Amino acid sequence: MREVEDDAVNQRDKDGDAGDTASRRKDARRNKETLLDAAAAVFVTSGVDAPVRDLASRAGVGLGTLYRHFPTRADLIIAVYRHQVEACAEAGPALLESAPSPHDALRQWIDLFVDFLVTKHGLAAVLRSDQSGFEGLHTYFLDRLVPVCTQLLDAARTAGEIREDIAALTLMRGVGNLCIGAETDPDYDARRLASVLVDGLRRTH
Repeated sequence: MREVEDDAVNQRDKDGDAGDTASRRKDARRNKETLLDAAAAVFVTSGVDAPVRDLASRAGVGLGTLYRHFPTRADLIIAVYRHQVEACAEAGPALLESAPSPHDALRQWIDLFVDFLVTKHGLAAVLRSDQSGFEGLHTYFLDRLVPVCTQLLDAARTAGEIREDIAALTLMRGVGNLCIGAETDPDYDARRLASVLVDGLRRTH
């Protein structure tokens, strides 16, 4: 009987340990996501050279937690880049489901794309010593976002809302060019200019 009780206690201990481990992993994931969101926000306002202490403070975590997830600034910047790409990629289909029209979904997605482009300002300089790494990220960016933009454009075309002669990559490059001014002028409104561009896609009846 005592052996049965001991086995039960041991099993409870194992279950408790497993639960604690799962909880710690969940907390770690939450901290990482919070750090990425906070870093992205700080990068928009202060650039990728913002003090690490500001990033940790914005996320509400200690410096130790930040360095545990991202040992170097380059690690953090690359992670933010990927995080933002994924957010843009996932937003496309969701906006098509929730927006009043495909064109409105496209407009909202372009706003997110503009925010992403501003966030990644300075990435090339940080990765200058790792050209292959930068090229890999650029390929990843195109592979994930061009199909999403294509889906949005196709939906708007099918609905008869926009012209037929614009490709996703062309639109994305145009938006990218409109964002260049944000690098040197804090009052530059890239979203506004991109909105004018997207409105110009509408078909004239």
